[in-house]
Amino acid sequence: MKPQDQNSDQTAKIAAAIKLLIASYDAGGSLLICGNGGSAADCEHIVGELMKGFCLPRSLSAHDRDRLTAICGDDAARLGEKLQYGLPALSLVSHSSLITAIANDLDGDLIFAQQIWAMGKANDVLLAISTSGNSENILLAAKTASAKNITVIGLTGAGGGKLAPLCDVLIDVASNDVASIQEMHLPIYHEICRQLESHYFTV
Repeated sequence: MKPQDQNSDQTAKIAAAIKLLIASYDAGGSLLICGNGGSAADCEHIVGELMKGFCLPRSLSAHDRDRLTAICGDDAARLGEKLQYGLPALSLVSHSSLITAIANDLDGDLIFAQQIWAMGKANDVLLAISTSGNSENILLAAKTASAKNITVIGLTGAGGGKLAPLCDVLIDVASNDVASIQEMHLPIYHEICRQLESHYFTV
């Protein structure tokens, strides 16, 4: 595939992922994100861009400021000025006590699948990040998500590995080198976050 064709293909995959995420958010869903190592750090990074302002202001409406005024007393002005709207996103790598309990009591490969089974709902989306596409805990997470009727978006290296057939949308980058894949993932998920924010928060 020529470089320009690769770029066009990736742009289409990103657009498809954004379309699924908008449908999820419009239906009251949340984004669940999982990954290992550097990809776990990416999970936290993505949550940080979605749950508060990224590139655009997300100031509260007059209605919501009035509600804070009615309930929050002396703190209303501060809350009304500082709080921002967010898009619900949850990093499944963040719960250290739960993750270690699952690993100890159940199976280390179930650290994400158990969380998805316990709290995932049909309108949610799982973003499964794996440079190889072959991480066992990511594969089990994707399978569990499908069993819960949760849409799966994969973010991987070239070809997507075993994760590819488990995804509703696969965004794979043209590399098999872990460091390069991680570097290429960042502008992709930044673009997804940027477009989601623009969709929901442009005045």
